[in-house]
Amino acid sequence: MPARNVNLVLEQGVDFQATFTILNVNNSPLNLTGYSGISSIRKHPSSTTAYPLNVTFPDRLNGKITVSMGYTSTDVIEGGRYVYDLVLISPQAYRTRAIQGNVLVTPGVSS
Repeated sequence: MPARNVNLVLEQGVDFQATFTILNVNNSPLNLTGYSGISSIRKHPSSTTAYPLNVTFPDRLNGKITVSMGYTSTDVIEGGRYVYDLVLISPQAYRTRAIQGNVLVTPGVSS
């Protein structure tokens, strides 16, 4: 199944969080028990600088997965357009890109 495209807006200098529901081919929630995940933001796919996102599972049975970043981490990302993806790792170590898209980082004014 191809990765779902979801574009995000990340505000510089504040906490960021986005929650997704991962679905099976039949549109039922994927049971994420035993899964792990990795996610990062880059200026472009081949950029050597990556900004890792924290990956958590607020409701594994119903396919819920959250990516987040604290304000001290978002504060160091310059405003502009970036790309990101979310890779799921199954209990059998099979990797699947579940979500991908663009990230618009909007500069902050207050620190």
